[in-house]
Amino acid sequence: MRAGPDILVSEIFHSIQGESSFAGWPCAFVRLAGCEHGCRFCDTTYAESDGIRRPLDMVVEEALAFGAPCIEVTGGEPLLQPEVYPLLEALCDRHQQVLLETGGFISVERVDPRVYTIIDIKAPSSGVSGQNCLDNISIALRSPHRFEFKAVLASREDYLWTKSFISRHALAGNCTVIFGPVFGELQPRLLAEWILEDRLAVRMQLQLHKFIWPPEMRGV
Repeated sequence: MRAGPDILVSEIFHSIQGESSFAGWPCAFVRLAGCEHGCRFCDTTYAESDGIRRPLDMVVEEALAFGAPCIEVTGGEPLLQPEVYPLLEALCDRHQQVLLETGGFISVERVDPRVYTIIDIKAPSSGVSGQNCLDNISIALRSPHRFEFKAVLASREDYLWTKSFISRHALAGNCTVIFGPVFGELQPRLLAEWILEDRLAVRMQLQLHKFIWPPEMRGV
């Protein structure tokens, strides 16, 4: 009889990492199902509810089979499932570089310290900026080498709000902070010019996978 927990999975796939400090690397993705936050510009709404419950050990083996330089657990909101913690631990036991991308609503305190964690900062246009978990800031500042923050911005208002947020919480210069435009909503050139004008110590990113494949395509 098989032992161990099951976990609700939306999809497992092999692609080019499109975001974060690891953008451009081949990456195996484990997208977990389930999210209840309703961000306005979510581009994976299909993962909010649909999913198949799968044995955790089989999920680990399928992700490892791609032989990718890094493995990312994402969602949905992966931290909604308690089983994500043993999943991350099992992946770390078998692979050198494991990433977690979370919406930033839930504390990352329980995440295995071997995991590199990418935490969203939700700006006003997302509709959920009041749900940012501020505890994650102090957690990240204790170990800044294993955390980074990512803000996806749709407007000048978003930019100014997030600029104030990272200044107020002393993130820029202490943690890696990445700003990117919402695809199709904010011109990348505008965001680049704002960052340069303000001399912000942040990185800029584009969602690389949306330039390689059609923006609505799944499994990339």
